Amino acid sequence: MTRPGLATSEAPPVADLGTALTAFSEEVFSSIGRADQRRWAQAYLSGLLITPGNKSVRRLARFVSTSPTAAQSLRQFVSTSPWGWDSVMRKLTHWAERRKPASAWTVHRVVIPKSGEWSVGVHRYFDPFSGRTLNCQLGIGAFASIGAVQVPVDWRLHLPSPWVEDAQLRRRARIPDTVRYQSLGSQMLDLVDTLTSRTAHASVPLVADMSDAPDADSLVRGLCRRDRDFVVALPQNLKVHPIDEGAPHARGLVSAGDYVSAARAVGTALVTTEDDRQWHTQVHSALVRLPAGRTAGPPDGPFRLLTEVAPGTHPGPVWITNLTHWPLDDIMSLATLRTSASASVDAMKRDFGLGDFEGRSFPGWHHHMTLVSSAYTYRRLAASL
Repeated sequence: MTRPGLATSEAPPVADLGTALTAFSEEVFSSIGRADQRRWAQAYLSGLLITPGNKSVRRLARFVSTSPTAAQSLRQFVSTSPWGWDSVMRKLTHWAERRKPASAWTVHRVVIPKSGEWSVGVHRYFDPFSGRTLNCQLGIGAFASIGAVQVPVDWRLHLPSPWVEDAQLRRRARIPDTVRYQSLGSQMLDLVDTLTSRTAHASVPLVADMSDAPDADSLVRGLCRRDRDFVVALPQNLKVHPIDEGAPHARGLVSAGDYVSAARAVGTALVTTEDDRQWHTQVHSALVRLPAGRTAGPPDGPFRLLTEVAPGTHPGPVWITNLTHWPLDDIMSLATLRTSASASVDAMKRDFGLGDFEGRSFPGWHHHMTLVSSAYTYRRLAASL
């Protein structure tokens, strides 16, 4: 029996979506078990692509159906229907990488401002990019670099301690029992493990911005344990061991930002972005190790620190990489993926409704982000079909 509000006749016929979009929808949503849910997934996707302005459920329904109960059905599909978002994101990843194998992955934090205190995971957060403390949700997106495009292929919602420790909050937001508190670095590593399990091109470099995260060194160590190549932005004040000629295991600890900015090794890098824009920049570079972690053993490394130092300006972000033998050109070109991922997020907020989810549940947030990711990925990569 079909549940009230999910009658398949209310959803637009699949043929109305267009041949290419229909084929995409049928592939990406094929893991959703019920036919009526797949049709509502297609309707929601179509709405995200054609609805101008705000992508509220009511506005999406208006553009994809004439039924007076379409908004209720779409809301129920996103917020309460028990379909698995992980399997959809897995198929979306495979679809994207068939266009062209990913050349890199970028893990990027996304601030989603919210009013009130009822949306799952909402908390007060200082956003270093805007310089403001915001009432928001904090998402962590994994992006695959497909040619000149960065597309979102997985998400995590960061839940501060109160949201996982308060039984009432958990119940109200329908947070699964398996979800526990994780630091940002731990959630990023979880994303890396998930992507590694679902892609045939798991050896590509990872780019991440941890420039304001106290557990940045934990992320670096976790990536080393996984034999991942990486370029990660660090806090300026993170302590490192310098590696000088004749003293490869120097005992002194110095600030990463101060040390690399004053480093003697200076070079010029030709930075190339995904869309083939190029410029030259001056780069300071130094070899370092991280102090020994909680487990016994020598300091981790060697790593290379890098920062851009343009005449008359403050030094740029401090990057750490285990690609110590790569040319500066290639490393600094990878670092630009942080900006590229940020531009993708801005486009998803502006044109695809990333911040427009009105529900309050943990599953609903992930359902919405999965559908937004599908719409954005289709729009950016459809030309390669």
